[in-house]
Amino acid sequence: MRAVIQRVSNARVTINGVVKSSIGKGYLILLGVCEEDNSDDAVWLANKIAALRVFDDENGVMNRDIISIAGEILVVSQFTLFASYKKGNRPSWFRAARHEISEPLYKDFCKRMSEAIGNPVATGEFGADMKVELLNDGPVTICMDTKNKE
Repeated sequence: MRAVIQRVSNARVTINGVVKSSIGKGYLILLGVCEEDNSDDAVWLANKIAALRVFDDENGVMNRDIISIAGEILVVSQFTLFASYKKGNRPSWFRAARHEISEPLYKDFCKRMSEAIGNPVATGEFGADMKVELLNDGPVTICMDTKNKE
């Protein structure tokens, strides 16, 4: 699994002109699933993100996690995180998991993320044409890949 975690002041997902989900301060997580991913990857990634300390403490130092600031999370599926661009100029997504693998793992990750922070997470709609808006705070953007844990 690959995740792009963006610390945001707010974020929202709109589908066909209707707001599906919106959050205040917290994380917008773009999540990609590849063929080799499994539930263990969802658990590791959710726990790692929940413990990530990138919110300011009283001294202005990035030392707080999402739980301690009562932050919110919005998770959006993003198969394009597995783009291959080595040949030509049109990316291919052969490493991205097929729908029957990626959708259950996306839902599993959202469930694990919710359990890790003790609150529900907002979501996009798997496979939909979504408009994602965010106000990146910092900016702070972190990329994680469960195949590169070190």
